[in-house]
Amino acid sequence: MNKYESDFIANLIYYRELRGYTQSVLAGLCDRTKGNIGVIESGASAPSFEMILKIADALEIHPADLFLRNASQSREDVRKFFDEELSVKMKEMVEKRFPVAECEE
Repeated sequence: MNKYESDFIANLIYYRELRGYTQSVLAGLCDRTKGNIGVIESGASAPSFEMILKIADALEIHPADLFLRNASQSREDVRKFFDEELSVKMKEMVEKRFPVAECEE
């Protein structure tokens, strides 16, 4: 399986779950069976161009969004950046702006 195929599958699952759709719901929106979506998500079958368009329409995304990158990975990268860098800098800014006064005994 090449990168485009694995990104497509990851994005399909990501956007389906983001919408809160099960495979059955997505299949219904695409006039297919749950099995059709299952074999696409497992990589056992490649969707037709027509099916890619139906999936994108059902997920309310541009068809290219299914191929461009692994959207779930990008989201993980943003979370990692926030946790490791941005939240630390924000904490430092808050502490600098609002220093905690030491309690006197």
